[in-house]
Amino acid sequence: MSTSASGGITKWHSKDGQFHRQVSSFRSFVEARPDAPFPAEAGRYHLYVSYACPWAHRTLIVRKLKGLESHISVSVVHYLLGPNGWEFASPDEVPGATLDDVNGAKYIREVYFKAEPEYSARFTVPVLWDKKKNTIVSNESSEIIRMLNTAFDEIIEPEYRGVNFYPDELKEQIDDINSWIYDTVNNGVYKSGFATAQSAYEQNCRALFESLERIEGILASNEFLLGSRLTEADLRLFTTIVRFDPVYHGHFKCNIKQIATDYPNILRWTREIYQLPGIKETVNMEHIKKHYYMSHTQINPTQVVPLNNGPDLDNPVVKPTARPY
Repeated sequence: MSTSASGGITKWHSKDGQFHRQVSSFRSFVEARPDAPFPAEAGRYHLYVSYACPWAHRTLIVRKLKGLESHISVSVVHYLLGPNGWEFASPDEVPGATLDDVNGAKYIREVYFKAEPEYSARFTVPVLWDKKKNTIVSNESSEIIRMLNTAFDEIIEPEYRGVNFYPDELKEQIDDINSWIYDTVNNGVYKSGFATAQSAYEQNCRALFESLERIEGILASNEFLLGSRLTEADLRLFTTIVRFDPVYHGHFKCNIKQIATDYPNILRWTREIYQLPGIKETVNMEHIKKHYYMSHTQINPTQVVPLNNGPDLDNPVVKPTARPY
């Protein structure tokens, strides 16, 4: 989720009323080899995230499931996206948020300008920061989660080294399912919600629900998207689905159906992932709801935040058939 160096923070649509997501600007990689430009080292890297943002949420989940919490530190921004973009706040001011104890920035834009003084694009989260080189490694969530997936395996505890959410034998299938889910679901909710033309909204909203029907069918026979194994594809989709009923259904007008009442297989799958050890604590529904309903004043000028938090994900308990990863 992003803010821009030039222009309004909520002006993301083009003349045709379509929402177009910016391509990430920092695309370096942390690698396992010690002579790499960005070698994997304990304590060297720092994540800047928002609990509200589904793209940043991915990185928090993989960091948790790979046992990287003691090796990669984290700063969490305020849920409110204000005129100057993402802002840091103390936990006393905003429970769940943090100050920036790495660069001492007040806003995430300052982190970008420290890495690139002439930067002129959007200030997105997540950001993976190198404390040694004082620069941004990456602001592309899909690539950050793959770094976290394997690059630090020689550093983490042995029990986590075999955990692989992008295994060689499933890479082609993961890439394929990621492609259409990203376009029509992960980004589809935004293309629906930020559309400023009726035709653009209807086109993207219908494509979104066609894909949800397709996913519902897949999960009717599979425990996870690609069978009995939890993969990157599941984690990337989960962060959208957990926000769907409480935010996207109303705020983004993705209201043809709801997860809680119309997609039993997706709901079972969502509960199963949510109930895995460590996942629940990465979901901050207060930050999620307040961000969307209070930041996007072009959609919700009153900033009134609805009460519904979506379906109960704690109950009933869904037990995996085996350790899913």
